[in-house]
Amino acid sequence: MVNALRHKEKTIAVVGLGYIGLPIALAFARQFRVVGFDTNPDRVAMLQQSEDPSRELSADAFMDTDIVFTADPNELKRAHFFVVAVPTPVDDYKVPDLKALQQASAAIGTALKPGDYVVYESTVYPGCTEGDCLPILEACSGLTLGSGFKLGYSPERINPGDKARTLPDILKVVSGSDEEAAHTIAELYGSIIRAGIYIAPSIQVAEAAKVIENVQRDINISLMNELAIIFDKMGIDTQEVLKAAATKWNFMPFTPGLVGGHCIGVDPYYLLHKSRQLGYEPQVINSGRRVNDSMPAYIATKLVQMLLQRSKNPGETSVLVMGMTFKENISDIRNSKVADLVRELMGYAINVHCVDPYASPNEVAREYGLSLLDKPAGLYDAVIVAVGHDAYKGLDIPYFTSLMNRKPILLDLKGIYRPSKDDEIDYWQL
Repeated sequence: MVNALRHKEKTIAVVGLGYIGLPIALAFARQFRVVGFDTNPDRVAMLQQSEDPSRELSADAFMDTDIVFTADPNELKRAHFFVVAVPTPVDDYKVPDLKALQQASAAIGTALKPGDYVVYESTVYPGCTEGDCLPILEACSGLTLGSGFKLGYSPERINPGDKARTLPDILKVVSGSDEEAAHTIAELYGSIIRAGIYIAPSIQVAEAAKVIENVQRDINISLMNELAIIFDKMGIDTQEVLKAAATKWNFMPFTPGLVGGHCIGVDPYYLLHKSRQLGYEPQVINSGRRVNDSMPAYIATKLVQMLLQRSKNPGETSVLVMGMTFKENISDIRNSKVADLVRELMGYAINVHCVDPYASPNEVAREYGLSLLDKPAGLYDAVIVAVGHDAYKGLDIPYFTSLMNRKPILLDLKGIYRPSKDDEIDYWQL
């Protein structure tokens, strides 16, 4: 398989061309022939013009690549090695939503030929690849795993916005339905990954390894959020506590904050779902999720208390929220907890304006029904810096006071600023 791909006698197809799929497709396309498939024709049209809709990659990343972008599922029939990188969100009830994964499996199944490979990268719960996706592949192709085709799982580890650790520099975990499949998948990925390959002993181990990476981060951040609440009640500066604690060699440097996005804020629900199917209700994972999901309401309540302490009626105030993406220096707004914070503030009848130098106003309006301004407009009673964009780090306290009227309030959720005692501003941070 790998030699045939190297000689371009066979083709790789990458299904799903978002934050994960596009970098993988382009990396493979520098050495192999690739079909990049996405169901969104507008996204495909932009990619055909060497434009990344996610604004993560420049036009240079598309140069010297052998790739065809398409929204036509019939083009998948040209491929022999399929990589699936579609979104795996949760629904409104925090239950895994596998529709995109199931649709991708069906599309690949109709294109599957004897000897082909299918590798899933989308984050799932242990057992999903073989229990949910494999039956669709077999039903749509008429082929049987092993004698007809090979299956694998290689969890995505791309970190959006990280320019230092790009795809080739992140060690890749791979797995296969049998030993031959695992080593073939490892050899192919090894051609584009400089950091090395780790072969997991089974597909379920690889699935579980991926999901707990983000469960661990979620729990650790929830601990920091809970500590921030406790220390706030005690009048202690949480950031100073963390700096002092970090002087010990084995202290882990997690910080409090809003936990959103399509990984840390979602993946724990996949493991919770599987655990509940098995009759066990996880205590620690559940607790971490409750704490992190409650932070927007906690912050909104804190601001309302500060407004009332300064004799400001929340229903007659205006607040500026700076940052709408789920993390710094990216355009991704999926599962942004800033949007939840804005809704909590609006629930107190506060007039909220939002700005973000990275987010798309159209996407924010479509996803959350919120308006995004080009720049601050008017004077505000309070400003909330919700995301630590680099563009915000050069701002100072006089800038924020210039945006506000009497008794200004600054909520610094990322602990970026350090006002002096002489600054005439009420300052609060997580």
